[in-house]
Amino acid sequence: MTFASDQNVDPGSLSPISRRMLALREEVFSEWEKRVRESVKKASALPPPILINTLPTLYDNIAETLTPGYPRTSASVATPSVALEHGNERARLTGHDVHAVICEYQILRSTLVDVLRRNNVPVSDEEMQVIGSSIDASIREAVTAFTLAQAAFREQFVATLAHDLRSPLAAAVMSAHLIPHTRDFEKIDQTARKIVENLDRIDQMVQDMLDTLVFQSGQRLSLHPSNFDIAEVVREVCEMSAAIHGPRFEIDGGSIKGWWGREAIKRALENLIGNAVKYGAPDTPVRVAFQEYHERMLLSVHNQGEPIPADQVESVFQVFRRAKAAKEGDRQGWGIGLPYVRSVAESHGGSIGVDSAEERGTTFSIDIPIDSRPFQNAPTLT
Repeated sequence: MTFASDQNVDPGSLSPISRRMLALREEVFSEWEKRVRESVKKASALPPPILINTLPTLYDNIAETLTPGYPRTSASVATPSVALEHGNERARLTGHDVHAVICEYQILRSTLVDVLRRNNVPVSDEEMQVIGSSIDASIREAVTAFTLAQAAFREQFVATLAHDLRSPLAAAVMSAHLIPHTRDFEKIDQTARKIVENLDRIDQMVQDMLDTLVFQSGQRLSLHPSNFDIAEVVREVCEMSAAIHGPRFEIDGGSIKGWWGREAIKRALENLIGNAVKYGAPDTPVRVAFQEYHERMLLSVHNQGEPIPADQVESVFQVFRRAKAAKEGDRQGWGIGLPYVRSVAESHGGSIGVDSAEERGTTFSIDIPIDSRPFQNAPTLT
């Protein structure tokens, strides 16, 4: 069976040139990956599964196209979704720009030609024209999808940012206007606290926005690792959350000291707890647990409530994307909280995971080394 989009189960029915191309697929992509990592800066640190993307499917489509009489006149025109999804994923999962997307396809063309020549595979002018036109069409489709996705992200981000900033700003302004009209010092004190709370919300939103711009541009978060006890941070965040949402937070874990970015871990935990409160069942416990194993620390936040559908789990970790239930509900959000948490976990040399089912509830887990200092330069998906 080929990787082609029609899942051809009988490659033996293809022409000799098509079969030779299929046989050389691994050699082509091994060489392609090396060249791309050397030539495209944004691709240098991408994990192999993210870098390779849908290109093997396109490659096999091209191979099929070279068989006379095969019902595929162009590797891209017949199945444009392959290139469209490639561009879409590049927009969602990488720091690529349009130039990087185009360059990857150009390198694929030159690599394929070089490998065919190196292996003495004869290719006619007509076949070269088919290969070239297929890749050119794929470039157009991929760039179109990439551009549309980027535009959608920007529009969504600006609209949500304007909406979310307006509420606390309006509340702060209204409270400030009330102060000159009262002589009750207790009310003045309450009003001042509301102003500070709303300004703090605005400050947090702006900080989230700045962090998002950092890891969307391919930069790593600045962690400033220090040695501290995770139990202290958990208690601090839970006490602050209890003051706002009531005594529904349970802590399960003992003292674990390690080297992490304290502020980054704190904000990641705040995001996970905020998520549990926002999307979990009201008035049910939110459990924060942490444990040590094999020189790693597992920090998790669990809540009861409607589960995340399995086919939407990955979307919650993508910037500006949220699960369908979250988008269709009345809960406001930018869709950058969980991507930020993922960036924090990966910047510590670890990862984030989610387990969600109706009977088990939802648990988000940050799994990182006890000492993150040696792993700060590890590649990240974000």
